[in-house]
Amino acid sequence: MTHAPALVDIQWDGQRVALQYQWVGLGVGDGATPLFVFLHEGLGSLAMWKDFPQQLCAAAHCRGLVISRPGYGQSTPLPAGTRWNSDFLERQAVEVLPAVLAALGVDASAQPLWLLGHSDGATIALMYAAAFPAKVAGMVVLAPHCFVEDQTVESIAALQAPEVRLPLLTRLARYHRAPAPVFDAWSNIWMDAAFRHWSIADRMRRIGCPVLAVQGLDDEYGSLEHIRSIARAVPGTQLLELAACGHSPHRDQPQALVAAIGSFLNHNEGDTP
Repeated sequence: MTHAPALVDIQWDGQRVALQYQWVGLGVGDGATPLFVFLHEGLGSLAMWKDFPQQLCAAAHCRGLVISRPGYGQSTPLPAGTRWNSDFLERQAVEVLPAVLAALGVDASAQPLWLLGHSDGATIALMYAAAFPAKVAGMVVLAPHCFVEDQTVESIAALQAPEVRLPLLTRLARYHRAPAPVFDAWSNIWMDAAFRHWSIADRMRRIGCPVLAVQGLDDEYGSLEHIRSIARAVPGTQLLELAACGHSPHRDQPQALVAAIGSFLNHNEGDTP
């Protein structure tokens, strides 16, 4: 059963913000069914997951909650000229995500969540689990950012070239109400010299849930050191390094990913904090 996308209001950053969300999967209203929360990438949205949440929830017999963060998808757009600070991901993890869950009546204290994040969304998942360890049953992180690499900065810088940026914004306009402000805020913070020393290494040791960390061997936005650093910090982390796969395992290797997540969920479902 899949519901149509809808909007929910939260109070954040001194104003009311409407966020797009969608329930997917079997037994959407069944509180006993594991709930995966899908957290999109830096230029992603609810719609840009395509049908992957439905595929996973059907295969794993779980529910899904897919969210577009502020500025993304059909959520309230960012004002033009918005600039983010180095804590932009942390604020999404400890302010926005808890507010959305509360607004939708999701009590992670009563039933810990399963998180599935991609890229920036994977980092948000890690930071949420570090801040609220008792509220997370387990998580899958796809191509997470745990620190800033030259490789990441160079790949994002290439997107800012006018001949690349303009066609990219045209494509993104199919998925976002206002793609330019969010692209500029996102790409500019990655280019900011003050952000080059950002890292979540000090937080990862607070994570107490099972982790499946996934990365493509051809990822143009980050090296395998990201997921390997998680394995060093979080005992029992399961690594999946996928061949013929770039920055988006759910698009490049969906069948292998769904199978791995199903096995991971079955193995760890009873091991909640």
